[in-house]
Amino acid sequence: MVSKEVERLLLKVQKPGRYVGGELNEVIKDKKKVDVRFAFCFPDTYEVGMSHLGMKILYSLFNSYDHIWCERVFAPWTDMEELMRSHNIPLYALESGDPVSDFDFIGFTLQYELSFTNMLNMLKLSNVPIKARDRRELKNIVVAGGPCACNPEPISDFVDIFFIGEGEEVDLEVMEIFRECRAQGGDKDEFLRRCSKVEGVYVPALYEVGYNDDGTISSFKPKDGAPAVIHKRIMKDMDKSFYPDNFVVPLVEIVHDRAVQEIFRGCIRGCRFCQAGFIYRPVREKSPEVINSQCRALCRNTGYDEVSLSSLSSSDYSQIVPLLDKLTSWCGEERVSISLPSLRVDGFTDEIMNKIKTVRKSGLTFAPEAGSQRMRDVINKNVQFDELMNTCATAFAGGWSTVKLYFMIGLPTETEEDVVAIAQLGQAVVDTYYKTEGRPKGKAVRVTLSASSFVPKPFTPFQWEPQDTIPALHEKQQLIKDSIKSKKVYFSKITYNYHDADTSYLEAVFARGDRKLNKVMELACERGFHFDGWNDCFDLGKWLELFEECGIDPAFYANRRRSFDEILPWDHIDYGVSKSFLINECKRAYENKTTLNCRQKCSGCGAAKYGGGVCFEKRQDMV
Repeated sequence: MVSKEVERLLLKVQKPGRYVGGELNEVIKDKKKVDVRFAFCFPDTYEVGMSHLGMKILYSLFNSYDHIWCERVFAPWTDMEELMRSHNIPLYALESGDPVSDFDFIGFTLQYELSFTNMLNMLKLSNVPIKARDRRELKNIVVAGGPCACNPEPISDFVDIFFIGEGEEVDLEVMEIFRECRAQGGDKDEFLRRCSKVEGVYVPALYEVGYNDDGTISSFKPKDGAPAVIHKRIMKDMDKSFYPDNFVVPLVEIVHDRAVQEIFRGCIRGCRFCQAGFIYRPVREKSPEVINSQCRALCRNTGYDEVSLSSLSSSDYSQIVPLLDKLTSWCGEERVSISLPSLRVDGFTDEIMNKIKTVRKSGLTFAPEAGSQRMRDVINKNVQFDELMNTCATAFAGGWSTVKLYFMIGLPTETEEDVVAIAQLGQAVVDTYYKTEGRPKGKAVRVTLSASSFVPKPFTPFQWEPQDTIPALHEKQQLIKDSIKSKKVYFSKITYNYHDADTSYLEAVFARGDRKLNKVMELACERGFHFDGWNDCFDLGKWLELFEECGIDPAFYANRRRSFDEILPWDHIDYGVSKSFLINECKRAYENKTTLNCRQKCSGCGAAKYGGGVCFEKRQDMV
C-alpha cells in the first residue's frame, strides 16, 4: 500500500507497477500482531528480484509463522530513485508501504558481486546507517545470504550477520533469538554474541584480521567466544523442506515469468570454475511425486501456464523420465508447458526430447564451456565432441533449428588455439544441422555462441588462479569474432555474443577481496554508485579512480596468482569441500586430467560429512 505522495510520482517513471504492491498472493498482516518484521531486500530491480526462487521460498516460509511478517523491497530504478531523493521519500516495503527503517531485520540476498553497491544504496535510501557499528540499537539488523556470502569480507563492515549455506532453518533460529533478547531487554551486542554460536551464522564484528607486509592475510582471530570456523547449513531432506504452494504473481512482466519448481540442490559434476557446483554439495533430490504435486499446486494457485524445473543440471536428476511422465500426464490437458533450463550435452536423450517437445518446442541451450577437448578436460566438463554433435543431431531431427551454446574465455592454461576452437565448434554444429536427416524443412539453422569471461571464485579449484587482464580478454573476444567472419559460409548462421570484460574484472576483484575493500565500498556509496551490473550505470574508470584514492591496487585481487599455502579471505568458512580436495583438483587441471562425477565414483571432496544425498547413494565404487 503506497502513500498518496508516491502515487503522484508514479506517472513520471518507467513501469510504475514495480513500486505499488497489491499483487495476487502477497501477504498482508496486522503489524500490531507480529513480533518480528523482516524486510526482504533484493538489490536489483523488481523484474530481476521477483524472478528469484530463493526469495519466493523464504518469503512464503517466514510468512507461514503468525509472529513474523516478511515484506518485499527492491532497488528502485534510477528514475524512481531520483524522484524519491528529491521528494524525501525513504525506501519502503511493497506490502505495507512502511519505510525500511521501521523493520527489525533488513535482509539482502547477494547473488552477484556487482550488486554490493545496490545493497549500500538501499540502506542509504532507507535512512539507515550503512555501517554496522553505527546501528547500535536492537533493530535494523542487517543480514545477508546467498552465494556471494561465500566471501563476505569486502562488505563485512556493513552487515551484522551473514547466513552461510541454506537459510530455511538458520534464518528462523536467529529471529527466535531476536525475540528472546528483546523480551529479556538484551542489547544488540548480546544478540550478536548469541547468534554467533548458531551453526551457519557469521558475525564479522567478532573477528579480527591481521596482514603481512605484502598485503596477504597473516591471521584471522575470533573473539567473545565466536567459533574459529563457520560451517554452512544445508537442508538434508528436500521432500520435507518447506516449499510454497503459491508465489506472488507480479503486475509487470519479469525476467522469468513462470512457475518455478526446484527438483534438487547441488551438482554431481565438479566443473572446476563453477562455484555453485561446490558450495551446494551434496546433491539432494526431491521425489517425482513431491515435485509433481508441488508443480500442480503452483500452476493452479498462480495461473501460470509454464513451469520451469530448476536445478544446476536438470538432466542429472536421476528420475527425470518418470518425472516427465507424471508432469506430461496433466500438463498437456491443462495447457501447461514444461521448461528444462539446465540441460547437459550428454543428458539430452531421445526420451527427454520427446517428452518436452509434446508440450512446447523452443530453442535449446547447452554449455560446452570450452571449444577444444583439451580445455574441456582442464575444466572437468566431461563432454566429448561427438556427444555434442550427436546431441545437436538428435535435437535437429526432433524439429529444433535453434541452438545456443555457452562458453567461457580466459580459463587457466588457455591458448589461442583453444579460443579459435569456440568458433570451430559453432561451425561444426552448423555442419551437423545440414547433415541431419529429418531436420526441419525450409528452416535455416541458427547457432548462438555466447562467451563470458572467467572469474576465479572462492571454493573452486580455480580460486588460486589469476584472471586474464582486460586487454587479453578483448583480444580473445576479437579472435573469436574474426574466426567466425573468416568462414563466410557460416557467418549468417552464427550469432556471437560476449560479456563485457570490464564488469568481469570488477566482479573478480570483489569475489576474492578482503576487508580492505570495505573503504572502497563506503566511498562508492558516498559517490552514489549503483546498478553496477547494468551497462547504463557501470563505469570502470570511476571505479579505478576510487581504488587509487583508497591506495588499493585492484589487480592484487583479480590478476594475481595465489599460492596454495596463502591464507585466503574466506578460509574461516566451511562449505563442506576441503581445501586439500580443491588443491588436488587444481593440480589435475594442469595435467588435463578429468575427475569422475559423484555418481560414478566418490572423489572424497568432504561433503559426505553431511550424512545424506548423493554421497550415500549406491555408486559404482560402492558395489
